[in-house]
Amino acid sequence: MPLPDTIYCGQQIHIPPQLPDILKSFTKAAIRTQPTDVLQWAEAYFTALSKGEFLPVKERLEMNIASQTTDTGLTPGLLKVLHKQLSQRQKCSRKELQNKWKGVCLPPEQLETLLSLGSFGSVVDWMSFFALGCSTLGGSLMTSLKFACEILTEDEEGGAARIPFTTFVTLYTYLAHLDGDIPQEHMDRFLESLQERVHHRAAEATGEQGAHMGVAGGLTLMAAHTGTVMHLYFSTAGDANWLL
Repeated sequence: MPLPDTIYCGQQIHIPPQLPDILKSFTKAAIRTQPTDVLQWAEAYFTALSKGEFLPVKERLEMNIASQTTDTGLTPGLLKVLHKQLSQRQKCSRKELQNKWKGVCLPPEQLETLLSLGSFGSVVDWMSFFALGCSTLGGSLMTSLKFACEILTEDEEGGAARIPFTTFVTLYTYLAHLDGDIPQEHMDRFLESLQERVHHRAAEATGEQGAHMGVAGGLTLMAAHTGTVMHLYFSTAGDANWLL
């Protein structure tokens, strides 16, 4: 006597109607993110999907990373993923950060180095950790801030890469203090002069059109003003030495 679940033809197999779209989205996400451990990443992906959380998925393929044969650790794309997952609250637990870090298949020793460098305990201030991540990507203060602008901006890719002035102050102050070689007086003078640039630009231009002057992707930090919010962005014009 045949078993009740014996399959005689394909028509007897029930395929959940959502399954094709789920698998299609998963495949596209895996190609775009290029996880070093697909199974580990898949666990994080479907866990986040089931909970309605931000997925561990890059917005776009990082071509220079996809062509590498060895894992180089944190990238701008992965830091942006972590920011989306953890920035809803000002602080996150060390365990939660470790889980998200593992979910995007980053080296655990790199995370421990950053946590040790920032002297974090069981609770992690996210923007401080984010600043450390940018310093890992950039190496220098200038390049670190450039990465921060490009990751945090809400502008379209290739645009001005603006971020709120208050956010820039937080990142700059934290990294400058961490550097240890920049006197407090120098930091204060720099931020005061930068704020003057912002107000000067606000006096020159009003509305969104004036705030978008400049080209992103270069090495000079520029100030802009949109409505009541002060922004900063990078431009290819001018000399960047005044930031150093």
